[in-house]
Amino acid sequence: MQIILMEKVVNLGNLGDLVRVKDGYARNFLIPSGKARRATPAAMKEFEARRAELEKLAADKFTSAQEFAAKLEGVTVTVARKAGVDGRLFGSVTNYDVADGLKALGFTVEKSDIRMPNGPLKAVGESELEVALHTDVAATIKVVVVGEH
Repeated sequence: MQIILMEKVVNLGNLGDLVRVKDGYARNFLIPSGKARRATPAAMKEFEARRAELEKLAADKFTSAQEFAAKLEGVTVTVARKAGVDGRLFGSVTNYDVADGLKALGFTVEKSDIRMPNGPLKAVGESELEVALHTDVAATIKVVVVGEH
């Protein structure tokens, strides 16, 4: 299916690009989330008429994400979990737990924005994680996992 991107999508394209994707990806994710529209002649005309407005909105989102990243950069989140004597956790610390910790500190972040490249944290200690606030903006936070007995 051919679609018009209404915003920048990672590994796909930028605002206004005409791309061909699988039907399910377009119907189930891109179109319902407002990231794309079907590439019909009417939709293409409408997009060209609104292009300047959409580019301004994208620029505003980018600058607000940069400002939020500057506030979030270097924040330390402490999470307490039950742990054994060897420092391994009973369970794990997931992006949901990190999002709750950030919320307690006054930062509202979607759990899907927290990048955990090595999977959930399963041991006591410090880890650095990335929070992807925009396709081009990411902030690094520190997560400290302390053990409870």
